[in-house]
Amino acid sequence: MASPSTPVDLAAAMVTTVPALADWLVILPTALMILAGAALMMIRKSVRLHAVIAIAALVLLVLIDALLLWQVSSSGPVTMTMGGWLPPFGISFTADMFGAVMALVSALAALSAAVYSLRDIDASGLRHGFFAFLLLLMAGVSGAFLTGDIFNLYVWFEVLLISSFGLLILGSEPKQIEGALKYAILNLIGTTLFLITVGYLYAIFGTLNMADIARKAGALRGVTENAPPLMTLTALFVLAFCMKAAAFPVNFWLPASYHTPRITVSALFGGLLTKVGIYALIRVTIMLLPVEREAISLVVAASAVLTMILGALGALAQNDLRRMVGYVVIVGIGNMLAGVAIGSPASVSGAILYALHSIVTMTALYLVVGEAGRLAGTFELSRLGGLWSRAPWFSFASLALMLAAAGLPPLSGLWPKVMLLKASLDIGAWWLAIAILLSAFLVTLALARVFLLAFWRPAPDGMDQSLPETDWRSVLPIGLLSALVLVFGVYPEPLLALGQAAADGLADPSAYIRSVFPEGAAP
Repeated sequence: MASPSTPVDLAAAMVTTVPALADWLVILPTALMILAGAALMMIRKSVRLHAVIAIAALVLLVLIDALLLWQVSSSGPVTMTMGGWLPPFGISFTADMFGAVMALVSALAALSAAVYSLRDIDASGLRHGFFAFLLLLMAGVSGAFLTGDIFNLYVWFEVLLISSFGLLILGSEPKQIEGALKYAILNLIGTTLFLITVGYLYAIFGTLNMADIARKAGALRGVTENAPPLMTLTALFVLAFCMKAAAFPVNFWLPASYHTPRITVSALFGGLLTKVGIYALIRVTIMLLPVEREAISLVVAASAVLTMILGALGALAQNDLRRMVGYVVIVGIGNMLAGVAIGSPASVSGAILYALHSIVTMTALYLVVGEAGRLAGTFELSRLGGLWSRAPWFSFASLALMLAAAGLPPLSGLWPKVMLLKASLDIGAWWLAIAILLSAFLVTLALARVFLLAFWRPAPDGMDQSLPETDWRSVLPIGLLSALVLVFGVYPEPLLALGQAAADGLADPSAYIRSVFPEGAAP
């Protein structure tokens, strides 16, 4: 035993150097959202300041995420470990290409929704903390995309889940309470299953650090005596994340709840929350447990097909525009699951690009539905009409977003669908390619029906035909997101390169592991 005067070398267990300035970028998004959300809670009676602070914080979030993506693109994954302890004992935040690009696009969608909320959220919603809940939701989303610890992934799921409960019940209308109850029960079941699986993972690996799990998994697969049950672990993760992402057969909570809150809240949920589930599924099954994912790929593919087809049929059957968009969200989840099921770098890249496209398009499509409901005074398709003659520029943007959601050229939904189709045919999964095409055709029919009835046909008798007053709070967010959809479609090369780099980083996580465990670090 060393005497008190004997110097102790802490370099083997603790961080002894000052982190580089660039490393702080990986925790700034989450820290900023928590601090800004806490500030709004402390000045909860000064409602007039909430929007200014929240939108300024979201603008800053976009800038930080853009800097983080640039840093990762130029220098590789960035890691910062909390508490002074070296990984895997300290909790690490690690940003690779996948997490950084998801964080940036999510921040853009949240900023757009926040601007739209200036006309959508009434004084009561502001008093009850809409912007504080929004910032805490983004803290959870940012933390989930940037954490390098699987238990903290669960923690950030909890943060965004708690804040989403608050957003769901703003207004306290009976339908909101009913929708929140369904949402809460199913998501709490999924979260509980996730926590149980994390405990199971720790019992197998003895660590919760993702980089540590990635480098230990190969050795554990070679164990023949008392082999660890990695297949069971993978199946539990897939079930938990599919429940979060609203994939068949655990997707019925989404169309039962997403149409009940304010449109801004629906836009945030449809654009962001299911993508966090897909992100976690891709991260765990592609980077950490790829061999086990391949073994259950047929089950995942079957779930993808049923999610796509049933979601498209559900969209065709709806009269309420908000419920219809919820089913279109589900169809997108099926497409992303197809990429996970195939598991090749090309299909994973397609799934990542589809997730980015869906964040932007689904957020914008919910805002379009909200604006259509405001102009017509109803969300019921049977009572809508004449929107083209009343608001031609809004109608043109709506048409572009519907084409994007259906995966038609020249907009952003085309390229990920093409990549997923090619990846399916490359492995001979013609039935999966047919399901992708069939779901796209059905979604096209559903959205064409909406456009023809709500926009193109004459307005019903008694509907106000006066021209709407142009409002920047609607024009700016819908215009920004529509522009992104168009740019992604006609100039896809930068996004394709980002998606391919993200997929390559997941297939070969050596750079991710080196970021967490540099050369010379203790194994």
